[in-house]
Amino acid sequence: MHNQMVKKRVPEWLNSSLWSSPPSAPPADDDRAQRYTSKPSTPTTTTTSASVVEPPLPVPPPSSAREQPPPEPQPVDSVSDHDDRGAAVPSPEDFSRQSQLLAELSKKIINVRELRKIAVQGIPDGAGIRSTVWKLLLGYLPPDRALWPSEVAKKRSQYKHFKDELLMNPSEITRKLEDNGTSCDSEESKSKGLLSRSHIAHGEHPLSLGKSSIWNQFFQDTEIIEQIDRDVKRTHPDMHFFSGDSQFAKSNQDALKNILVVFAKLNPGIRYVQGMNELLAPLYYVFKNDPDEEYAAAAEADTFFCFVELLSGFRDHFCQQLDNSVVGIRSTITRLSQLLKEHDEELWRHLEITTKVNPQFYAFRWITLLLTQEFNFADSLHIWDTLLSDSEGPQETLLRVCCAMLILVRRRLLAGDFTSNLKLLQHYPPTNISHLLYVANKLRVQSSG
Repeated sequence: MHNQMVKKRVPEWLNSSLWSSPPSAPPADDDRAQRYTSKPSTPTTTTTSASVVEPPLPVPPPSSAREQPPPEPQPVDSVSDHDDRGAAVPSPEDFSRQSQLLAELSKKIINVRELRKIAVQGIPDGAGIRSTVWKLLLGYLPPDRALWPSEVAKKRSQYKHFKDELLMNPSEITRKLEDNGTSCDSEESKSKGLLSRSHIAHGEHPLSLGKSSIWNQFFQDTEIIEQIDRDVKRTHPDMHFFSGDSQFAKSNQDALKNILVVFAKLNPGIRYVQGMNELLAPLYYVFKNDPDEEYAAAAEADTFFCFVELLSGFRDHFCQQLDNSVVGIRSTITRLSQLLKEHDEELWRHLEITTKVNPQFYAFRWITLLLTQEFNFADSLHIWDTLLSDSEGPQETLLRVCCAMLILVRRRLLAGDFTSNLKLLQHYPPTNISHLLYVANKLRVQSSG
């Protein structure tokens, strides 16, 4: 009797032959895939080229993100079954979705609700569509297109101000203080190559031990900046865009570093937490590859504000004091466990009671890094299209996708012990992303039904 009840928990649609058949190639929605000829007519568009095959900025060759990464930093990503996707012909569904998105983006007032409905199935990033749609979904661009030029100009100017104020070292700050308070006498001294010390407060001297000293703050910040620098250099080592000795890769690393340092200084309650670089990378990559030169050039500033917006929905996962609270990461992992129990009690029981695979062992990384480490880069972008498009917010969708990941490998998990199951979930196998998102959406329908 009990077994029958448990079996009822397994959704009927999971027994469809769809799941046992080999996955078909996912739609070619990769940023590095063919650029489409049409462009949304936005007020700020500066490029007029009708058929852009590659972004005007120097970007890595299309195959870069699909090279085999080193096994250490991203063991899961070393398995890629989409190596030829850059050359794939977009499917009819892609073209249809692209034209729907372009039609929505060309309206004077964009209906964000409609945009979400179309984008949730994945965004073919021809003509920089993904870049524009993500900015709208994250609230960086307002729905009224007439406001775009003034809005982005204001934000970009604000970011420049943040950088000017927060990325200065103490020597520059003291020099600035001195410049602001100098008299004619000190001007005369400077002309002789002497720097006046009279206007530098004792607390701002490098040898001052005062807690409020800018030098004391600088030495504290240095540790965080060094950590950011190390992590940024480890970001997507398999991609020429982020890694390597080219000037282009270095300038992209510098942009990531600037954003993270500015964020850490503006948010002393969170500062910098390892892994933030992985959440920043997809945003910056998409915005930097916008075929609109003006937008690509301002990718760093645009990414900063979108990153802040993205993190605001997940900030409690990065705040250690909240780990055990109802909003912390442990609570979110518990909700994933409950979701699995609700949809597939047999699998939940086997994982957590029989084989004692604590969801903390695998789900912590899944959730905090928004699945960026579990799939190849192009597939991660597709998943993010869905996460950012959901009207309920990314966290609910993320939990459903994680639950769907467990359900899709349920046969292997039910046959496995602690060791094999943990290995499988920490090195998730290649999967068809469209299938995965379909299953995740089915879980929503079932929960609400």
